[in-house]
Amino acid sequence: MSELPHHGRYDYKPIVGRPDYSWPEERRLAIYLGVNHEVFAFGDGMGAELAPSKTEPDVMNFAWRDYGNRVGAWRFMEMFDRLEIKTTALVNSAIIKQCPGLAEACRDRGDEIAAHGRTNAQAEGEQSEDEERAMIARTLDEFSAIGVQPHGWLGPWISESHRTPDLLQEAGFDYVLDWAHDDQPTRLKTRSGKGILAIPYSQEVNDIPSVIARHQEATTFTGMIEDTVEQLLSECDRRASVLGIALHPYIMGQPHRALQLDRVLTRLREKDDRRIWWTTAGAIADHIIR
Repeated sequence: MSELPHHGRYDYKPIVGRPDYSWPEERRLAIYLGVNHEVFAFGDGMGAELAPSKTEPDVMNFAWRDYGNRVGAWRFMEMFDRLEIKTTALVNSAIIKQCPGLAEACRDRGDEIAAHGRTNAQAEGEQSEDEERAMIARTLDEFSAIGVQPHGWLGPWISESHRTPDLLQEAGFDYVLDWAHDDQPTRLKTRSGKGILAIPYSQEVNDIPSVIARHQEATTFTGMIEDTVEQLLSECDRRASVLGIALHPYIMGQPHRALQLDRVLTRLREKDDRRIWWTTAGAIADHIIR
């Protein structure tokens, strides 16, 4: 029997028995909010659905998603300002032209901006190597227009080709969020030999699979946040870990859900647990790399 195909990016290494380390100030649980700022094509391409599409143009779902950029993102920023939280803003570079001022507002409030491809209307996994390289270059060019050089990448729809980590490393990225295989950062092998860091980004504590795929509501999702924090803190005497909480302004930025998110983040912040490092994905990468 032939061997199972393998990605070749990392070797199996269980969470137990690894060398121990801590985050800054001897903290043990790094938490960051990964806020997805996304744009979609009208009448074409991919997009999450609140309800099944009947015809194109799909006005209902397009407008529901656009609410996140027009209202939900700004509701988030007001909340995070009050809670004194800097986020990792996962930005489609096409948002710079489609929603003037949104990416700049993230930049100006001190959020880390990580590249989330150009648009979530497309997935990169089926592109040729030249097409994917050109897409990555165009994404970086669009961010440079607002004085931003992202060091992290989240693929639209977590779609990768077999070459994506290689191309990202060659384009100067330090880390990628696509691989949800661990509670600690790991290094992915690349063809250059330099590697690229994989930072944990949860596909469980993530409002799209929770609310859209599983049809759960905000109280269930925010309960998942609290339960995950409690469990990881119970393990923190044995190992440091990372929790990336994935948010979309058109989902958790809706008024009834934002209220629940505000409540759970307020509770966690008010505890002021000295074991928790409220941070960004980029700061986590910097701590590991440098």
